[in-house]
Amino acid sequence: MMYITKTKEYIKNSDIKGEKALDKSIRLDLDEKERMSRIAKALSAETRIDIIRLLYGKSYNINEIAEQLKLPQSSAATHVKVLEEAGLIETELVPAVRGSMKVCRRAADSIEFLMKTDLEEDAEIIHMPIGNYVDYYVEPTCGIVSEKGYIDEEDEPRCFYNPARTGAKLLWFGKGYVEYRFSNHLLTNRQLKGMEISMELCSEDHEYNLDYPSDITLWINGLEAGTWTCPSDFGGRRGRLNPSWWPDKNTQFGVLKTWRFTKEGTFLDEAPVSSLPIEAYQLESNGYISVKLGIKPDARHAGGINLFGSSFGDYQQDIRMKLVF
Repeated sequence: MMYITKTKEYIKNSDIKGEKALDKSIRLDLDEKERMSRIAKALSAETRIDIIRLLYGKSYNINEIAEQLKLPQSSAATHVKVLEEAGLIETELVPAVRGSMKVCRRAADSIEFLMKTDLEEDAEIIHMPIGNYVDYYVEPTCGIVSEKGYIDEEDEPRCFYNPARTGAKLLWFGKGYVEYRFSNHLLTNRQLKGMEISMELCSEDHEYNLDYPSDITLWINGLEAGTWTCPSDFGGRRGRLNPSWWPDKNTQFGVLKTWRFTKEGTFLDEAPVSSLPIEAYQLESNGYISVKLGIKPDARHAGGINLFGSSFGDYQQDIRMKLVF
């Protein structure tokens, strides 16, 4: 079944124990049955709703949640796990007097359920594995991993030529770009209305670093299609899909970003980033659509890129292109 996750994510400064909070709206349709079911389960208990209310504008550890809501500590931990699996709260391990403690904060500001599916519109979705790039230039830090382990050497740019790269589920680089080419045969004799390209991304430092911005740019057929300033190389809690061998100190998850191309212009999530309409990208001019992701040489925040595939991070997808007719 083909489907696409539609999320809107914004970065804002918030005084939540001195951290930068991610304010996120979740938008789901009926093709996302599994995630919709997890969210419905999480909201089916009044106690879990009380936890979400408690976390509005503040973050608490599990002991504090149990104390505030007069719950056994074990029950609070169980409820937190359900909410975290649904993507409604985020947790982070921070140092404590003895060992570490799990601090919780809200991850979703609003949820919208669309009672329709992608099958109800004339749309096609192409899935591109992140290891199927056709060109690249990278500088350290850099590397590629599959679901089972590292592909070649870490911090060695030539490892990006390794034939095993097609099995990549996470790749990262400090400077440079990767380029993908999508077939445009679906455009033949059809009226294209719009296009979406989505992927899970974050900055890249040697280990995870919550204060490490990066200006990540997308190009379509050589034309700049907008830059997203990612605030962090995200970590502090495990990515929901990460294999058990992946170290906690490394990058853990990213943000799902969607570039949208319409007759009105180019958008990053819901924000306009270019006045170029979809026609300007000349998607039918070659035998393919070039999608290039990288850091511009003159970027103000040259903080690298982590690009997540279907077995790492929080979202079970590679790069997805949606064509709407």
